[in-house]
Amino acid sequence: MRMQYRWPDDLLHLLFPHQCEGCATDLLAPGEPLCTHCARALPATFFFGSTGNPVERMFYGRIDIACAASAYYFTKHSVLQQLLVRLKYRGDRAAGIFLGARTGRFLADAPRFAGTGIVVPLPLNPVKERQRGYNQAAVICNGISRVWDKPVIHNAVIRTRFTETQTHRNRVSRWQNMEGVFAVPDKSTVSNSHILLVDDVITTGATLEACTAVLMEAGAASVRLVTVAYTV
Repeated sequence: MRMQYRWPDDLLHLLFPHQCEGCATDLLAPGEPLCTHCARALPATFFFGSTGNPVERMFYGRIDIACAASAYYFTKHSVLQQLLVRLKYRGDRAAGIFLGARTGRFLADAPRFAGTGIVVPLPLNPVKERQRGYNQAAVICNGISRVWDKPVIHNAVIRTRFTETQTHRNRVSRWQNMEGVFAVPDKSTVSNSHILLVDDVITTGATLEACTAVLMEAGAASVRLVTVAYTV
């Protein structure tokens, strides 16, 4: 049998090695940021099948959601943080697709999320989106849809103004900072729909809370919340 050489691919790999973000091995699938070992080592929360998990408890007494979960625990200087940094600040959409697909597998195996009708990314401020070139939550949604057969509806909800960071604000100040930030341009896109609202990381929950409120006011039947990461 005649052996086929792929010297252009081998030369490109030599000049521009594709290495695992976690352990630097080059034994990983094309386009994947992590090898199989490092992907399995990501700190899963196992929240998807658990009623009253820490993400859901964040919204008790604040807003009525159907259910909520995060795929992984976020810690500083971790592989997960590296992937999120690559997605948000280095133009690496492949990292977002990867994280979305991993999150999508958790969703596909969770009966509590099976009633989802449409997947909606948390919108990014238009100025920031133009600077970045994309909305990282939308990229994650596209990754989810690759493994979970749910339609992604982009621009179902939009941001109407820029908001300052929430990091150093108290709960009341965070909510006030989010007032009037979101709008639904066409209510027919969300009316009577069971929505999965998606973001990259959840910290205080104020942004997701404000967006959920606007979706419910626009006639959504229910809202479920999912993020890739949950801050410990």
